[in-house]
Amino acid sequence: MARMSEPEDSCVELVADCRLRATTDLFAHTWDPVVLMALRLGPRRRRELRAAIGGMSDKVLTEALRRLCAHGLVERRSFAQAPPRVEYELTRLGHSLVDGPMKALGDWTREHGDELLDAQEHAARTLPAGGGKSVAGPGWAGLGSPVVPPGSDPAASMEDAMAAPGPVPGHR
Repeated sequence: MARMSEPEDSCVELVADCRLRATTDLFAHTWDPVVLMALRLGPRRRRELRAAIGGMSDKVLTEALRRLCAHGLVERRSFAQAPPRVEYELTRLGHSLVDGPMKALGDWTREHGDELLDAQEHAARTLPAGGGKSVAGPGWAGLGSPVVPPGSDPAASMEDAMAAPGPVPGHR
């Protein structure tokens, strides 16, 4: 993408190439933020990522890793040994995304997540069933986002998830 000189926080011209759009596209693929969170504690091999992230196929994981590497957020390292070993790790840019905007989004979710879910549930109840497109969608779980296990706090912050080792919270 060509670099543009544009005022901060502006997408006045060339909307298709706008920096804000390019950045929000990082969240267009449901699993990409999940993979980033799984890499927050350090390098991991593919099988470790698969174990940490439930419900993700090999194909989808491969696509996500390729996309994140292409964006400069994840580095793929091959080691010359038998059997071959490959690890994935957040780059400096990847850490800045996880520690900055993703943390802020998690904080916002903790504060407003219930309101968002309530609005989506209300829209699902009031829109005609099957007769038209739902603007709100079926809720977070229906969008392929993390499934909240019964009895857990659906508004748990990204900060809590970042502090916890092991599987990405909310994923099976």
